[in-house]
Amino acid sequence: MTAGGTIGTWSTLALLASAATAQVDQQRAQEFFKEAQALCERDGGRLWGVSLCGPMVIADRRTQTLATSQPAPDGPRPPVLGLVNAPVQWGGERWSAFFWDFVIAQTPRDRGVLFIHELFHRVQPQLGLIAPSHPNEHVDAADGRYWMRLEWRALAQALRTSGEQRKTAVRDALAFRQARRTLYPGSAETERDVEITEGLAHYTGTVVAASSPEDAIAGAVDLAPLDTVESFVRSFPTTSGVLYGLLLDATSPGWTRRIRSTDDFGALLMQGLAVQPATDAAAAAARHGGAEVRAFEQQREQRRQARIAELRRRFVDGPVLQTPRGGSAASDSRGATVIPDVGTVWFGAYRASGNWGTLEAEKGVLVASDGSWRRVPAPQRRDSVTFYGDGWTFKAAPGWVIRDGPRPGDYQVVRP
Repeated sequence: MTAGGTIGTWSTLALLASAATAQVDQQRAQEFFKEAQALCERDGGRLWGVSLCGPMVIADRRTQTLATSQPAPDGPRPPVLGLVNAPVQWGGERWSAFFWDFVIAQTPRDRGVLFIHELFHRVQPQLGLIAPSHPNEHVDAADGRYWMRLEWRALAQALRTSGEQRKTAVRDALAFRQARRTLYPGSAETERDVEITEGLAHYTGTVVAASSPEDAIAGAVDLAPLDTVESFVRSFPTTSGVLYGLLLDATSPGWTRRIRSTDDFGALLMQGLAVQPATDAAAAAARHGGAEVRAFEQQREQRRQARIAELRRRFVDGPVLQTPRGGSAASDSRGATVIPDVGTVWFGAYRASGNWGTLEAEKGVLVASDGSWRRVPAPQRRDSVTFYGDGWTFKAAPGWVIRDGPRPGDYQVVRP
């Protein structure tokens, strides 16, 4: 979850489903609330010094049905209910909101991780562990992914071992982290910020939902599913946060009570084990299957370049509708694709709103790297207040209009 911006991996927009499927089942929802309550009570404030328990709401936007863990406040519902897994303000209180389709699609374990992840986001501001959101588009590039995947492999190896073997693996991980951040100036800060915000949440969900520390580690070291993840742009903090967090549990007991929003996971682990990064990252890569990872990423890069060319035709070179900076957005991070030096295309269901109006899309929205605009392919039809395109709908707010853009066929949302 990132306030006022694109919602992260666990805070994903609901995919459209039939009304019968989407209807919130009150009995099942109450069972889910009990599951979350049991996990919160088992933690008992151990990790962070505060209870993770709090009001929860599970909603479906299409049917406008919902279930709450405590009586719902009077007054209007927050408009994002049924759209996101994220904290929302409702009735003067901070709730953890979830959307029904996503909740029921989870295994019991993953559902527990999801619930605790979002319940941690609810208390995160009072812990002072919120940092700015950044796109981190460099982790979609072949070299960025290569060093990140090696970092994760080394961290997983460290979790499987102890003593000098653990220290060697951690030194390798730190070298890979350093190599990536040297290659992409400024990435140390942008990665750290999202690792704090999203990484800590997923670490918390993983640890609290696990039956034991060994159970948490067993899930964390299984990196095979990452081979099917096409983009790490929004998802990498959840993997990094869990791996570093579990290693800090083993090397720096009580670290959760000391961490600050300006801290870096790598630096904390380096201090906890009194180690330095390995001096030769390339040699270290050979110890963690570097050749295999490089071959995989080179093949992916060929597919990525073809995909980028297609997206450039749709969202950069072809006619578009462009909305201005501002407002908030929620999106499905799965499959997000970076167009270098331009922005990121978000697929799946997407919703953005601001003083300029509302944009809902299902087939892709290009968001500028600096957040200054959003684009969809040019509209195909319109009525008095709403414009429609291929898989998207835009409604201008009062006082805003759509005018011709700077290029033939382009449109832009402006205040006259």
